[in-house]
Amino acid sequence: MPTESPTAELGATASTFSLPATDGNTYTLDTLKGANGLVIVFMCNHCPYVKVAIPHLIRDARALGKIGINVAGINSNDAHVYTDDAFDRMIAMAKEWHLPFPYLHDESQEVARAYGAVCTPECFGFDAQLRLMYRGRIDASRKEALPDARRDLYEAMRAIAENREPLDEQYPALGCSIKWRV
Repeated sequence: MPTESPTAELGATASTFSLPATDGNTYTLDTLKGANGLVIVFMCNHCPYVKVAIPHLIRDARALGKIGINVAGINSNDAHVYTDDAFDRMIAMAKEWHLPFPYLHDESQEVARAYGAVCTPECFGFDAQLRLMYRGRIDASRKEALPDARRDLYEAMRAIAENREPLDEQYPALGCSIKWRV
């Protein structure tokens, strides 16, 4: 059964972190931030919603990078139970898809808890001052891609980069629940 993200408290400041990535580097909020903002996407390897969303996320990450907004993926799932989400499999996925953004491992799950993330893929879009301006979906695709779907994440973040208000209506993310440790 899919999980839907709750309504966001827009304007909240991004929580700091330091996480290892599949490229061998460790990233912090400050090293990830672009000139015009940052998108953090809670994602994983095994979720069918993520698998469908990856091509659109890659497309949007490349386009956002051109306007000064960086993207980072974070996997917070319990890899002891969901072995497809283990760090070595994250490395393989990043290489297979040629991810144009860092793919970070939140083994402790502290970052997901700090952000209040509940599902994958779930997007948190921040402006240049790292204030939350968007929380929701990449687009309307779910378990199957909708090729002509409006690019909700991209359009909201483009507005933010241009110092305009993001979309009036923000649609919640819908996907697999984050797999918490028990």
